[in-house]
Formats: sequence, structure tokens, C-alpha cells
Amino acid sequence: MHITKNRVVGIGYTLRDAQNQFIDSSSNFEPLVYLHGYGNIIPGLEKALEGKIEGDAFNVTIAADDAYGERDEKLIVRVPRKNFEGIGTIKAGMQFAADTPDGSRMVTVTQVEGSTVTVDANHPMAGLDLTFEVTVVSVREASPEEISHGHPHHAHGHRHHHCDGCGGCGGCG
Repeated sequence: MHITKNRVVGIGYTLRDAQNQFIDSSSNFEPLVYLHGYGNIIPGLEKALEGKIEGDAFNVTIAADDAYGERDEKLIVRVPRKNFEGIGTIKAGMQFAADTPDGSRMVTVTQVEGSTVTVDANHPMAGLDLTFEVTVVSVREASPEEISHGHPHHAHGHRHHHCDGCGGCGGCG
């Protein structure tokens, strides 16, 4: 069965950056399972999987534009420390959910200076070309319920996968 829209696909993957540095892998976990054609993974990887079948294995490099996009310097902003009321110590590298006009967005603290905190709302992998080693583990027809919900369901009942924010699987963005 070929991967096309409305198919539930399971993949194993290893992700590396342009310098061949390891970022993430599904090797110690269950395969990443997604509903094809619904934007549940980064666009470039979804395009690369189109037409593949169970057992196919391939490498693909996804340009930043087709992954998490280019970095946008306008998404780096300085905000008053008082916006972090109730939070004791704030350090570079900490992440917070911020309410924006476009909804909730993860931001990363890049600098703390006196009463000002600089945050970056770019995805941590924005601007990076990504190389995936992929194996197609499974392909099946999606159920009408999965199609109406826009994501696959666990075989033993309705279950949503909630991201831990690592960004590796390509499902965030």
C-alpha cells in the first residue's frame, strides 16, 4: 500500500543536522505514527514519504524552508521581567509558553539582563537543513474517525500523542 493522503503511516527515523550531528531518533521508542496529508509532520518530510511503501528505507535532506522555516529576527523580543511574575530564577535556555496574537507559542529565554528578559519565539530548529534516515514501518487506511479528527488513533482506543517538545520527529511546528 502506497503512502497517500488519508493513510496512517508509521516511520522509524534518525535525524541529523547539516554537519551530520545527531539530533534525535525513534530507535528507542515506538515508530512515529501520523496521518498523511494533514500537516502533522514537517512539509518536506511528508512530501518525501508520498508514494513510498512499507519497508522502504531512504535518506532525505529537508531544506529549512520546508522544515521549520528560516529564522525570523522579529521573533526575538525583549520583555519586562515582570511578565514572568511568580517565577523565581530565570536563566538562558528556559522555555515558556507565551500568549501571542496567533495563539500560544513556545519561547526560549536567550538572555536575562536586569529587569529585561530576551526571548526567542523561533522554533529551535528554524534555519536548519535537516537530514532524515527513514524506514517506513507501516501503512494502512485511516478510519473515517481518524480522518475527521485529522490524526491517527491508538489501536486500543482513542489516544492522542502529546509532544515532549524535543522537535526531533518533525511533528512540531
